[in-house]
Amino acid sequence: MQRTRIKICGLTRPEDVQAAVSAGADALGFVFYPKSPRHVTPAQAGALMSAVPPFVSTVALFVNASIDEVRAVAAAAPFAQLQFHGDETVDECAAIAAAVGRPFMRVFRVRPETTGADLLAEEALCRAASPLFSSLLLDTFVDAYGGAGKVFDWAVIPAELAPRVVLSGGLTVDTVAGAVRQVRPYAVDISSGVEQAKGVKDPAKIDAFTGAVRLADHGA
Repeated sequence: MQRTRIKICGLTRPEDVQAAVSAGADALGFVFYPKSPRHVTPAQAGALMSAVPPFVSTVALFVNASIDEVRAVAAAAPFAQLQFHGDETVDECAAIAAAVGRPFMRVFRVRPETTGADLLAEEALCRAASPLFSSLLLDTFVDAYGGAGKVFDWAVIPAELAPRVVLSGGLTVDTVAGAVRQVRPYAVDISSGVEQAKGVKDPAKIDAFTGAVRLADHGA
Protein backbone atom coordinates (compact mmCIF):
# COMPACT_ATOMS: atom_id res chain seq x y z
CA MET A 1 0.00 0.00 0.00
CA GLN A 2 1.33 3.43 -0.93
CA ARG A 3 2.26 5.99 1.69
CA THR A 4 -0.13 8.92 1.62
CA ARG A 5 1.79 12.16 1.21
CA ILE A 6 0.93 15.08 3.48
CA LYS A 7 0.88 18.78 2.62
CA ILE A 8 0.48 21.41 5.32
CA CYS A 9 -0.67 24.66 3.70
CA GLY A 10 -0.91 28.30 4.73
CA LEU A 11 2.34 28.55 6.65
CA THR A 12 3.29 32.04 7.81
CA ARG A 13 5.75 31.60 10.71
CA PRO A 14 9.17 29.93 11.12
CA GLU A 15 7.93 27.90 14.09
CA ASP A 16 5.07 26.52 12.01
CA VAL A 17 7.45 25.48 9.25
CA GLN A 18 9.56 23.67 11.85
CA ALA A 19 6.50 21.99 13.35
CA ALA A 20 5.36 20.70 9.96
CA VAL A 21 8.83 19.45 9.05
CA SER A 22 9.28 17.78 12.44
CA ALA A 23 5.93 16.03 12.07
CA GLY A 24 7.03 14.53 8.76
CA ALA A 25 5.13 16.65 6.25
CA ASP A 26 6.11 15.96 2.65
CA ALA A 27 5.14 19.39 1.34
CA LEU A 28 4.63 22.89 2.72
CA GLY A 29 2.26 25.39 1.13
CA PHE A 30 2.69 29.17 1.01
CA VAL A 31 -0.18 31.42 0.00
CA PHE A 32 0.43 34.37 -2.35
CA TYR A 33 -3.17 35.56 -2.46
CA PRO A 34 -3.33 39.01 -0.82
CA LYS A 35 -6.92 38.58 0.39
CA SER A 36 -6.07 35.45 2.37
CA PRO A 37 -5.37 35.69 6.13
CA ARG A 38 -2.49 33.30 5.42
CA HIS A 39 -0.91 35.52 2.76
CA VAL A 40 2.86 35.93 2.76
CA THR A 41 4.99 38.28 0.70
CA PRO A 42 7.71 36.93 -1.59
CA ALA A 43 10.36 38.11 0.89
CA GLN A 44 8.61 36.47 3.84
CA ALA A 45 8.20 33.24 1.89
CA GLY A 46 11.82 33.29 0.83
CA ALA A 47 12.92 33.51 4.45
CA LEU A 48 10.57 30.71 5.49
CA MET A 49 11.67 28.46 2.63
CA SER A 50 15.32 28.94 3.53
CA ALA A 51 14.66 26.84 6.65
CA VAL A 52 13.11 23.94 4.72
CA PRO A 53 15.42 20.89 4.59
CA PRO A 54 16.13 18.78 1.50
CA PHE A 55 13.39 16.49 0.16
CA VAL A 56 10.54 18.55 1.63
CA SER A 57 8.70 20.19 -1.25
CA THR A 58 7.64 23.84 -1.20
CA VAL A 59 4.41 24.78 -2.96
CA ALA A 60 3.35 28.29 -4.00
CA LEU A 61 -0.41 28.87 -4.06
CA PHE A 62 -1.75 31.54 -6.43
CA VAL A 63 -5.23 32.83 -7.18
CA ASN A 64 -5.64 34.47 -10.59
CA ALA A 65 -2.09 35.82 -10.60
CA SER A 66 -0.35 37.14 -13.71
CA ILE A 67 2.80 35.63 -15.19
CA ASP A 68 4.78 38.66 -13.97
CA GLU A 69 3.45 38.26 -10.43
CA VAL A 70 4.43 34.60 -10.35
CA ARG A 71 7.85 35.39 -11.81
CA ALA A 72 8.43 37.95 -9.05
CA VAL A 73 7.63 35.37 -6.38
CA ALA A 74 9.84 32.76 -8.03
CA ALA A 75 12.75 35.20 -8.01
CA ALA A 76 12.51 35.70 -4.24
CA ALA A 77 11.17 32.39 -3.00
CA PRO A 78 12.55 29.20 -4.59
CA PHE A 79 9.36 27.14 -4.54
CA ALA A 80 9.32 23.70 -6.13
CA GLN A 81 5.74 23.57 -7.39
CA LEU A 82 2.82 25.80 -8.33
CA GLN A 83 -0.73 25.44 -7.08
CA PHE A 84 -3.42 27.29 -9.02
CA HIS A 85 -6.45 27.87 -6.83
CA GLY A 86 -8.49 30.44 -8.74
CA ASP A 87 -10.32 30.75 -12.04
CA GLU A 88 -7.25 30.23 -14.20
CA THR A 89 -7.89 28.36 -17.43
CA VAL A 90 -5.88 25.25 -18.19
CA ASP A 91 -3.97 27.17 -20.85
CA GLU A 92 -3.17 29.98 -18.40
CA CYS A 93 -1.86 27.47 -15.88
CA ALA A 94 0.29 25.84 -18.53
CA ALA A 95 1.69 29.18 -19.71
CA ILE A 96 2.64 30.35 -16.21
CA ALA A 97 4.20 27.01 -15.35
CA ALA A 98 6.27 27.13 -18.55
CA ALA A 99 7.34 30.72 -17.82
CA VAL A 100 8.82 29.83 -14.42
CA GLY A 101 9.79 26.25 -15.21
CA ARG A 102 7.83 24.59 -12.42
CA PRO A 103 5.28 21.75 -12.35
CA PHE A 104 1.77 22.68 -11.30
CA MET A 105 -1.29 21.40 -9.51
CA ARG A 106 -4.70 22.70 -10.52
CA VAL A 107 -7.61 22.91 -8.11
CA PHE A 108 -10.93 21.39 -9.07
CA ARG A 109 -13.66 22.73 -6.80
CA VAL A 110 -16.15 19.89 -6.48
CA ARG A 111 -19.84 20.84 -6.62
CA PRO A 112 -22.78 18.65 -5.52
CA GLU A 113 -23.51 17.91 -9.19
CA THR A 114 -19.91 17.01 -10.10
CA THR A 115 -19.48 13.50 -11.49
CA GLY A 116 -16.54 11.15 -11.66
CA ALA A 117 -16.52 11.62 -15.43
CA ASP A 118 -16.07 15.36 -14.90
CA LEU A 119 -12.97 14.75 -12.81
CA LEU A 120 -11.46 12.33 -15.31
CA ALA A 121 -12.14 14.74 -18.17
CA GLU A 122 -10.49 17.61 -16.28
CA GLU A 123 -7.40 15.56 -15.58
CA ALA A 124 -7.14 14.50 -19.23
CA LEU A 125 -7.48 18.13 -20.33
CA CYS A 126 -4.70 19.24 -18.01
CA ARG A 127 -2.35 16.46 -19.04
CA ALA A 128 -2.91 17.25 -22.71
CA ALA A 129 -2.21 20.94 -22.11
CA SER A 130 1.18 20.67 -20.45
CA PRO A 131 3.90 18.17 -19.52
CA LEU A 132 4.33 20.23 -16.35
CA PHE A 133 0.91 19.25 -15.00
CA SER A 134 1.34 17.07 -11.92
CA SER A 135 -2.05 16.58 -10.27
CA LEU A 136 -5.56 17.76 -9.60
CA LEU A 137 -6.20 19.06 -6.11
CA LEU A 138 -9.80 18.36 -5.16
CA ASP A 139 -11.45 20.94 -2.92
CA THR A 140 -15.02 21.79 -2.01
CA PHE A 141 -16.86 24.39 -4.06
CA VAL A 142 -17.88 27.43 -2.05
CA ASP A 143 -18.47 31.02 -3.11
CA ALA A 144 -14.85 31.89 -2.34
CA TYR A 145 -11.35 30.67 -3.14
CA GLY A 146 -10.64 27.74 -0.86
CA GLY A 147 -12.89 25.10 0.61
CA ALA A 148 -13.80 27.12 3.74
CA GLY A 149 -13.37 24.00 5.86
CA LYS A 150 -16.18 22.14 4.11
CA VAL A 151 -16.14 18.53 2.91
CA PHE A 152 -17.45 17.26 -0.42
CA ASP A 153 -18.73 13.77 -1.19
CA TRP A 154 -15.58 11.68 -1.57
CA ALA A 155 -17.56 8.92 -3.29
CA VAL A 156 -17.52 10.99 -6.50
CA ILE A 157 -13.78 10.34 -6.96
CA PRO A 158 -13.23 7.45 -9.41
CA ALA A 159 -11.10 4.64 -8.02
CA GLU A 160 -8.74 4.87 -10.99
CA LEU A 161 -8.17 8.60 -10.39
CA ALA A 162 -7.80 8.56 -6.60
CA PRO A 163 -4.13 7.40 -6.50
CA ARG A 164 -3.17 10.49 -8.52
CA VAL A 165 -5.08 13.26 -6.71
CA VAL A 166 -4.45 15.53 -3.78
CA LEU A 167 -7.47 15.50 -1.45
CA SER A 168 -8.41 18.71 0.33
CA GLY A 169 -11.53 20.40 1.64
CA GLY A 170 -12.51 20.29 5.30
CA LEU A 171 -10.08 17.62 6.42
CA THR A 172 -9.40 17.47 10.16
CA VAL A 173 -7.54 15.30 12.63
CA ASP A 174 -10.81 13.44 13.21
CA THR A 175 -11.79 12.90 9.57
CA VAL A 176 -8.53 12.36 7.69
CA ALA A 177 -8.15 8.67 8.59
CA GLY A 178 -11.59 7.92 7.15
CA ALA A 179 -10.74 9.93 4.05
CA VAL A 180 -7.52 8.02 3.49
CA ARG A 181 -9.20 4.65 4.01
CA GLN A 182 -12.11 5.47 1.70
CA VAL A 183 -10.38 7.39 -1.10
CA ARG A 184 -6.74 6.24 -0.98
CA PRO A 185 -5.52 9.52 -2.50
CA TYR A 186 -1.94 10.21 -3.44
CA ALA A 187 -1.82 13.05 -0.92
CA VAL A 188 -3.90 15.00 1.57
CA ASP A 189 -3.77 18.77 2.03
CA ILE A 190 -4.79 20.65 5.16
CA SER A 191 -4.66 24.25 6.35
CA SER A 192 -7.37 25.49 8.73
CA GLY A 193 -7.79 22.03 10.29
CA VAL A 194 -4.40 22.29 12.03
CA GLU A 195 -4.67 25.88 13.20
CA GLN A 196 -5.23 27.59 16.54
CA ALA A 197 -6.05 30.84 14.67
CA LYS A 198 -6.08 31.87 11.01
CA GLY A 199 -2.51 31.65 9.79
CA VAL A 200 -1.22 30.30 13.11
CA LYS A 201 -0.62 26.55 13.20
CA ASP A 202 -0.99 24.27 16.20
CA PRO A 203 1.97 21.84 16.51
CA ALA A 204 -0.12 19.30 18.44
CA LYS A 205 -2.77 19.27 15.73
CA ILE A 206 -0.13 18.86 13.02
CA ASP A 207 1.35 15.90 14.90
CA ALA A 208 -2.08 14.36 15.41
CA PHE A 209 -2.98 14.85 11.74
CA THR A 210 0.17 13.23 10.40
CA GLY A 211 -0.19 10.43 12.93
CA ALA A 212 -3.77 9.74 11.84
CA VAL A 213 -2.67 9.53 8.21
CA ARG A 214 0.10 7.08 9.03
CA LEU A 215 -2.25 4.86 11.06
CA ALA A 216 -4.74 4.82 8.19
CA ASP A 217 -1.95 3.88 5.77
CA HIS A 218 -1.22 0.86 7.95
CA GLY A 219 -4.83 -0.17 8.17
CA ALA A 220 -5.46 1.04 11.72
